[in-house]
Amino acid sequence: MDDTGIRLAVSTVIVALRPHPDTGVPALWMPLVRRVTEPFAGSWALPGGWVGADEGLDDSAAARLRETTKVQPRYLEQLYAFGAVDRSPTRVVSVVYWALVHPDEASVVPDDWNVRWFLADEHPPLAFDHDRIVEYALWRLRNKMSYSRIAQAFLGDRFTLAELRGVYEAVLGQTLDPANFRRQVAQSDAVLPTDETTSGGRHRPARLYRSNPDLSYADNGPLTTP
Repeated sequence: MDDTGIRLAVSTVIVALRPHPDTGVPALWMPLVRRVTEPFAGSWALPGGWVGADEGLDDSAAARLRETTKVQPRYLEQLYAFGAVDRSPTRVVSVVYWALVHPDEASVVPDDWNVRWFLADEHPPLAFDHDRIVEYALWRLRNKMSYSRIAQAFLGDRFTLAELRGVYEAVLGQTLDPANFRRQVAQSDAVLPTDETTSGGRHRPARLYRSNPDLSYADNGPLTTP
């Protein structure tokens, strides 16, 4: 163990909805980056890097995402700090974020030798303690769905109730009754109906909704960014 001091890093779990390769239904995916240096050279890991001496944590997380995956998410939240003594050959504390991205944001992520999308529940073994980090992030996400408006972070500015229900089904891994879901949405103030409808296709046009601009995706109290 290197005793020269503790280094500070940031890592981010990026989560997006993309079609499952077998069923075509929305599923949770995340991009991973391939390490090119030791330790764990050639292994997949979460995007991240060192925190600069003149950077805040949020700014550092956003900057490392731009550098490694080109993602500039609307929703980037600090998740947890991982600092086990033996998590790295040198002493490193990682402040972990998650970024929940909608399709337009996800489309900029490269898919090549260095960066690749994986199903969130079927990813390869990861470097360091990143398997544990991903497991915790997905657990937090699934729990948060029941008491926050975080599902809307996966969608664009306009969406149908079927698309919103698809987010819940993909994250929770279960099928929801459409009528009950519509009733629950109608009783909340999380989304607002618009005068717009979908166009094209073989089905009857569906009403489009938008997120309530007066509400955040998650309530962080005094820590909520203005």
